[in-house]
Amino acid sequence: MSEPLVQILDGNTFVVSDSSGDIEASLTDPTGLFSFDTRFLSKWVLTVNGQRLNPLSVDDLQYFETRFFLVPGTGTVYIDAKLSVIRQRAVGDGFHEELTILNHDAKPVDLVVRVEAGCDFADLFEVKDALEKKGRYYTRVKDGRLLLGYERETFKRETAISASAPARLDKNGLTFKVRVEPHGDWTTDLNVVTAHGAGGTYVTPKYTRGARRARPSMELSLERWLAEAPRLECETDALRATYRRSLVDLAALRFSPPVAGGRSLPAAGLPWFMTMFGRDSIFTSLQALPFTPELAATTLRALGSWQGSRVDDFRDEDPGRILHEMRYGEMTAFEERPHSPYYGCADATPLYVVLLDEYERWTGDRKLVRELEHEARAALNWIDEYADLLGTGYIWYQRRNEKTGLENQCWKDSWDSISFRDGRLPGFPRATCELQGYAYDAKMRGARLARLVWKDPALADRLEKEAADLKRRFNRDFWVSDGEYFALALDPDGNKVDALASNNGHLLWSGIVEKSKAKPLAGHLLGPRLFSGWGVRTLAAGEGRYNPIGYHVGTVWPFDNSFIAWGLRQYGFKEEAAEIAAGILDAAEFFQGRLPEAFGGYDRPQTKYPVQYPTACSPQAWSTGTPMLLLRTMLGLEPHGEHLVVDPALPSSIGHLELLDIPGRWGRIDAFGRGRVDVERRPRSRRRVSAGRLR
Repeated sequence: MSEPLVQILDGNTFVVSDSSGDIEASLTDPTGLFSFDTRFLSKWVLTVNGQRLNPLSVDDLQYFETRFFLVPGTGTVYIDAKLSVIRQRAVGDGFHEELTILNHDAKPVDLVVRVEAGCDFADLFEVKDALEKKGRYYTRVKDGRLLLGYERETFKRETAISASAPARLDKNGLTFKVRVEPHGDWTTDLNVVTAHGAGGTYVTPKYTRGARRARPSMELSLERWLAEAPRLECETDALRATYRRSLVDLAALRFSPPVAGGRSLPAAGLPWFMTMFGRDSIFTSLQALPFTPELAATTLRALGSWQGSRVDDFRDEDPGRILHEMRYGEMTAFEERPHSPYYGCADATPLYVVLLDEYERWTGDRKLVRELEHEARAALNWIDEYADLLGTGYIWYQRRNEKTGLENQCWKDSWDSISFRDGRLPGFPRATCELQGYAYDAKMRGARLARLVWKDPALADRLEKEAADLKRRFNRDFWVSDGEYFALALDPDGNKVDALASNNGHLLWSGIVEKSKAKPLAGHLLGPRLFSGWGVRTLAAGEGRYNPIGYHVGTVWPFDNSFIAWGLRQYGFKEEAAEIAAGILDAAEFFQGRLPEAFGGYDRPQTKYPVQYPTACSPQAWSTGTPMLLLRTMLGLEPHGEHLVVDPALPSSIGHLELLDIPGRWGRIDAFGRGRVDVERRPRSRRRVSAGRLR
């Protein structure tokens, strides 16, 4: 088993090291200091008298700070070290490390302390795809700093390393010759700062005077963030810990892109996705709305600023389209990747309208709805004008950038995620089912905003008529009658891509499902093929491509389950929603409160614990938001006019639960509930699905 990695982060700047605090990255290894999609430090190795150090423990102080307790290796099982070493590291626009050596002997000790440093300045895409650099490296010592640099034409990145104690600097690192008195200690501060662009302007680090002494601003920010969130009181320590972990991780993932004016939105996830993603930021903002509505406002403004304005095949851009991903690295700068930004997703655009409406329902902030009227209208127009590639009234996707564009432009975006029952892959373009649900929801919500805020009843009437027509056609064209569920997609010839998948739960959330079809869907979602006991699988067991540890073909995604539970709740299936919530929250306890991007889809009785997916991002924004949406779902929180309706249906294992100071258009309000739903935590027979209260 590989050694666990230690990671600290602040927005899109993060450091990943081994358990000793050392970094020895290869071109394909996501360890190092990263900022704005570039690795600014790929080697950072500490030795004392030529010896590497062994970890005794690692303290996870905050998401932005950690501390390593180390001793020199002795070559014996029993370590009776006369020296110990503490590395206290904090990240924030670079990183700071406070290095302390303690002498536990009665005699003084003379030491040679060495920090080897180096950098490959790899673009994050180069790390993912094992690509080689095309520019020129340089290293020099200047004004008491070691400068590591890289340039390619006008693209320039530089790392500057300095220390507070006297050191000999060379092109490979820093050397300290020190004497530590009996029972004494020696300390130095190590600063690593980064520079972007041809001008070589260094980013001022948030930590400049020592990790212990410079914490207050970031600690106060975190304390303020936690204090402003609703307070959870409950009988289960595990749920309380999971909720706090989610709030802290969401704080860690806050990212302020240049267009956000200093405000924050959620970056998608560590290590590969520490940037702005349209879909991820929208879903996370929806999950977190009852807890921190300001994230949604920033997400809406930032995505609106980057909304597509032209037809650009390289970036898969259209007028009105919401971006998929924004990157700042070398490959994007030289148009070797299209992410400046890249627009290749088919769901973020209708979801943008969904978020805008849900934000107004919670906050009453009509000023923002008026401010973003043009962007919302353009998004609604994109659905019919640009997304209907075959003229059938559905959203279809097919990449125009065949070389570096995304093939699957739905949330299940891996190459084999969309398949027939027998495992065959359909051709392109594809119309996945949940996209049609999002389009229906966007039209219904857009109609509400048009009538209520934009004062355009004609647009509202048209959108409602289009939504009703879409719902009627969808329930006819996508329904797999012999299985009583909706097809995963339509292929270019209009054939049903008939695999059974979790996407059906998103259809319930969107409201596109006819009442008569809701109960069979709930039965499938809680049935033995989709429900593992921990959660709903992305693809049902028994399908041709089912694999319990396949990325989108059998794993359980916590975020997916949170929206499925919300959808079940909206159609009146309280017990089923509570059962999904119980399974996911049970899984969170095994992951120390931090739900990963995905975990294995094995049956719960088979494994007894959720099986980790090998390359899952953690923390990941929409997994971090999952416990929040599940709390909303279990408590039955729904805004109605100026009031918040509370209709709890909690698993009995949770006991009494209180969510206090929920922000919204009503000011602050409390919600209470007691667990009364008995859940099995194992796949159930479809016959036992409750009748529901259909909408």
